[in-house]
Amino acid sequence: MINVTKTFLPPFEEYAAILKRAWDKAWITNNGELVQELEQKLKAYLEVPNLLFTGNGTIVLQMALKALNITGEVITTPFSYVATTNAILWEGCQPVFVDINPDTLCIDATKIEAAIIPHTQAILATHVYGIPCDVDAIDAIAKKHNLKVIYDAAHAFGVQYKGKSLLSYGDISTCSFHATKLFHTVEGGCIIANDDAIARQLMLYRQFGHVYDEYFTMGINGKNSEMHAAMGLAVFPYIEAIIEERRHICASYSNALGSKFQLPVCPEDTRFNYAYYPVLFPSESALLKAINELKSHQISGRRYFYPSLNQLPYLQQTAPCPVSEAISRRVFCLPLYPGLKADEINQIIQIVLKYSS
Repeated sequence: MINVTKTFLPPFEEYAAILKRAWDKAWITNNGELVQELEQKLKAYLEVPNLLFTGNGTIVLQMALKALNITGEVITTPFSYVATTNAILWEGCQPVFVDINPDTLCIDATKIEAAIIPHTQAILATHVYGIPCDVDAIDAIAKKHNLKVIYDAAHAFGVQYKGKSLLSYGDISTCSFHATKLFHTVEGGCIIANDDAIARQLMLYRQFGHVYDEYFTMGINGKNSEMHAAMGLAVFPYIEAIIEERRHICASYSNALGSKFQLPVCPEDTRFNYAYYPVLFPSESALLKAINELKSHQISGRRYFYPSLNQLPYLQQTAPCPVSEAISRRVFCLPLYPGLKADEINQIIQIVLKYSS
């Protein structure tokens, strides 16, 4: 079976050796030494001032909205994983969808200002597939209208834009370290804030709002364990090799499919991480036929993202987003992970090519 992704696992003995450090001390949660070490390594690698390791990549979106005191309308993208919208709803805010750029598939910055009203408080945008949003335009709009900016950077680990980490843009950026991601801790995530005061507030939120017997604010359990941090520390030395192997696989796909399918466009000045390989089929019917044939050969990709989030059935208010709706019906992510063999890649290519027109 060829799945859309396969979790990278370091040599077991390397993971076990790191885990044993926590095991021997019987300190396996509550901001242990491995968690602290992982945070320091990630801060240095990502070149960010503050980073907190958390339980997952969804709780951090909720923490970001809370830390920035967002209670009203949030301009967001309809083309993302459902957690982006759910976090806004969960915090009692109202998502306002702005359609996407047909090239990058990120939120269309040229359409944001038209959606701003007096109740608008923030922009929550996703770096889709690790492709940078138009961060410069979004920053200018936010400053003009006094809005906060949160980036869902779940896909953007290791991506650099204009010479610095993509996770360093905005007021807050969040990332996912789920087992399906190129850097993972089995389950986990992180939250990055450029402002030290906001970073401290996020630290308190992560641990119920208190430090030992001193209580400062309300909070939630956003912590993660030494077991998960150990996995992160074991995976970390392999990051560059993982990205490089993914780059080679993507190059094979692009050489064969680039002239036949529409592919998302990455802005110049981007050091990409090759987290996903999405292709846009000419029609939904062509996509569905390709999916069925791939399944008949035990090959599984993913309709990522489908449906367009403005069409979620439980939304009370929404508006059409024709670009996102059309693309969500035609987009498909091909299998991509270290260890995918050349003959498997070629088999996928040959099947997909049948449905290019």
